[in-house]
This record gives sequence, C-alpha cells and structure tokens, in this order.
Amino acid sequence: MPDKQLFVPLIAELQNFDSEEIISRLQDVGAEVSIDSVNWKEQFPYKPLAVANVAHDGKYIYVDFFVRCNYLRAVNYEDNSPVSQDSCVEFFVSPKCDNHYWNFEFNCIGTINASHRSQRNNPTRLTHEELDRVKRYCSCGNRPFNEVEGLFAWNVLIAVPLDLIGVKYEGKPIEMKGNFNKCASGTSQPHYLSWNPIVSEKPDFHRPEYFARIVLE
Repeated sequence: MPDKQLFVPLIAELQNFDSEEIISRLQDVGAEVSIDSVNWKEQFPYKPLAVANVAHDGKYIYVDFFVRCNYLRAVNYEDNSPVSQDSCVEFFVSPKCDNHYWNFEFNCIGTINASHRSQRNNPTRLTHEELDRVKRYCSCGNRPFNEVEGLFAWNVLIAVPLDLIGVKYEGKPIEMKGNFNKCASGTSQPHYLSWNPIVSEKPDFHRPEYFARIVLE
C-alpha cells in the first residue's frame, strides 16, 4: 500500500480566532485525516473512531482530533508523564524528512508528553517552557480521572509553534513527514491506530520510516 499524503492548507486568520472558531474552520476547510490503520489486528483489534482536521497559519500547525470510544481514561496529569496509557492522540513530525522527529502526545485532558528524537531511545524531552508554548483545548476539561465506561465523544485541539520544530514558513510550500496516532495502552480496550500504516512486530509509533508526506501549503 502506498504511503498517504496530506496537504495542509494555510488559513492565516486562525491566529485571530478563539478555540471554537478554530475548530469550526478546521472542520470546514482543514485537511481531514482518518486515523484508521489497525496495524496489530490480532493482538489489538479494537478500532475507535478517530479523525483529525489540520491547517496552519504560518506560525502554528493546528490539529483538531475527534474521537468516539467506549472507555475514557485520564490518569496522567503532569506534563511529560506516560499519557499513551490514557485515552491519547498523537502527532509525530519530521520537518526535514529524515530520522530526526518530534513526538507530541496528548491525553484527553491535554496533558502533554513531547520529545525530540533521532531514535526511540534517548529522547530529548521538551522543557516545561517549551511545552507551555503548545496550545491545548480539550472538551473533557483538564482534571484527571480514572477509567470510565460508556460511549464517549471528545476532542483535543492542539497548536504547535512551527519555530518550536525548527520550521520557518515564508509563503512557499514546506515538505515534511509525519504520522497521526490514537492509542490507550492502559484502558480496558487497549488499541494502537495510525494514519499511515506501520509494519512492525509489536506496537511502535516511533518508526520514521513509516511517516508519510505532509505539505504545508
């Protein structure tokens, strides 16, 4: 299966909008991503609905994740804690299309775990000052809670500063690579979904060789 590709539109006025207006604009004219690759079906067949709408304004790249799932968990409340155990969405990006990449991981209350890496091991964790620059708006609020069962629909809107990942937009298309993921390893229905498919023996999103083309228009 060929790699997917994503053309991320420029919506310059996003920087002037509040979170609800940003979400509305992203849904109307943003690039839509379906996070629907179940890469480890035998071990982890559960497939919640997970989509994202993406755009940029020349300063930030915006991703609005929307999820519908059966279990909801947000135990981790300190930044740079293991949020992938919770109901989690992720954006991995390699601005230079090489093995250097950033992983931005968020649970449903906006707790962030983010690093700069050239391999899975030995990450360079983002500082708290850098993490604070990543904007987060969450429909579940920001208070932690243990797992609850039901049918839940929730979203997390993030805005990552382009200069934080070493990108300067000057009005011309910028080619990057990346992936979007949905996981929840510590829930009663653990799952590991990605936008672009990943081929590995066990769940592993830290595989830049499976990142797909992302173009900031």
